[in-house]
Amino acid sequence: MASSAQHVERRAQSHQSIRELVAARTETLSLYQRLASMRPFGAAHSVQPVLERFCEALVDYTAATHFQLYRRIEENTERRGPVLRLAGEIYPRVLETTGTIVEFNDRYDGAGTDRDLDRLAQDLSRLGEALADRIDLEDRLIRALTQSRR
Repeated sequence: MASSAQHVERRAQSHQSIRELVAARTETLSLYQRLASMRPFGAAHSVQPVLERFCEALVDYTAATHFQLYRRIEENTERRGPVLRLAGEIYPRVLETTGTIVEFNDRYDGAGTDRDLDRLAQDLSRLGEALADRIDLEDRLIRALTQSRR
């Protein structure tokens, strides 16, 4: 019976991890939309607080993907073949989106309000495309993780 109880506990933890990831994603997308609606980006002092909050949420969300979705795979506790195959297929693409996210964060996060905002609209557009790809990939993995065993 302990095996069944452990399975139920692992499944509950998995669902909680997914809820945390989706919450981080939702916050990030909300801040993305808020920031994008501030176009044209004029005075840095009005954009800066939202940009800083967005960068923080973006980094938290990015980390959540790796820690919440890929933890069981990295720890070799995931045994379902379809989940492992899908994770192996999409992980390189997730890493590509992580690179785009890190570049954006490196450019716009940090101290000071004297940022050059001339590229912000272009960089947000590129980031938005990466986030859309990432969400699609995450959703595919979430579906695989939450399907009941048959």
